[in-house]
Amino acid sequence: MRTLSYVALVAAIATPALGLADQDKRAAQLARKYPLVDTHIDVPYRMHDGWRDISVATPDRDFDYPRAKQGGLDVLFMSIYAPAESEAVGEAYDLANNLIDQVEAMVYRDPDKFAMAYSVKQARANFGAGKVSFALGMENGAPVAGSLENLRHFYQRGIRYITLTHALANHISDSSYDEVRYWNGLSPFGFEVVEAMNKLGMIVDVSHLSDEAFADVIKSSRAPVVATHSSARKFTPEFERNMNDDMIKALAENGGLIMINFGSGFVTEKANKYDAVYFEAYASYAERNQLAESSPEMQAFEKTYREKQPYPFSNVADVADHIDHVKALVGIDHVGLGSDYDGVGDSLPIGLKDVSQYPNLVAELLRRDYSEKDIEKLLGDNILRVWREVELIAR
Repeated sequence: MRTLSYVALVAAIATPALGLADQDKRAAQLARKYPLVDTHIDVPYRMHDGWRDISVATPDRDFDYPRAKQGGLDVLFMSIYAPAESEAVGEAYDLANNLIDQVEAMVYRDPDKFAMAYSVKQARANFGAGKVSFALGMENGAPVAGSLENLRHFYQRGIRYITLTHALANHISDSSYDEVRYWNGLSPFGFEVVEAMNKLGMIVDVSHLSDEAFADVIKSSRAPVVATHSSARKFTPEFERNMNDDMIKALAENGGLIMINFGSGFVTEKANKYDAVYFEAYASYAERNQLAESSPEMQAFEKTYREKQPYPFSNVADVADHIDHVKALVGIDHVGLGSDYDGVGDSLPIGLKDVSQYPNLVAELLRRDYSEKDIEKLLGDNILRVWREVELIAR
């Protein structure tokens, strides 16, 4: 049960509470008033699998331009994602370059709607011009391919953060999803990568890292680091992919941020456990019947499974609980939004199904007595501050 401070109580008595309609209207206004930055949206790899014109309504995706404007989204970090297996077959470097080409082509086709943002200054200028900014974040350091020259190449191409690993350990770091702890943290080359990223002005992203690798990054980075799409492990105790309280405190002491992932499996323990059981059943069925993941048989399996055992979707209040927890633990200055739109399938919470619905989260936070300044920091000011600090440290 939440209690009001004396000052808040006096203010509440003096100022009549907003009705639901008025509160929703104010939430939408705030989402558009301040730069709204989402640090992880998986448009590029999905475009690689099947092209869509995201400058117009695209109902089968989570992001498109009309809904971004409706939801107040101003800056999104396009995820330049390389699957874990791309490192083993030597395709990661080329794939990353191709995905960057795709993002640049989107801007080239619709320069009145989209603009690239390679710096905080450009992101703010694009916001002033009413354009949606595309920043670039690399999900999985596999494309670096053991070369600091490649790292510099990707910085020159616009990459402004790198998630050091993904679903499996790579040549840089161990992964939270991988039972094999090949390096017991960062690899020797991983330490070189962190140092080089600090010098270049790239944000080190600790999402997907094992706990040991996270500790190595915190010890070695001179610049603030960010978990670009992770949530609080307090709500999913057995899920290493989320950040525990000690890690969130370490992020704050480092000056960094945790950006809350919206996927239901990241948000509630019930959905997380459902995901674990489902994926095990899915993999077992595919292996037993020698079926490809994209086959009609596997699609039928998923449909039947979900019909018999409906998915336990989280909701807006559940996502707000994570923000509440981080705020209580380390303060509002160390939390932001990393939705994972277009990256977590159909597991998104009720009320946060696509990029038009950020105002629903703002409305929930207003109901929890968040101030306008709190909202401004959460929506984008925090990550723009950290991004700027990383730029300055590099200089």
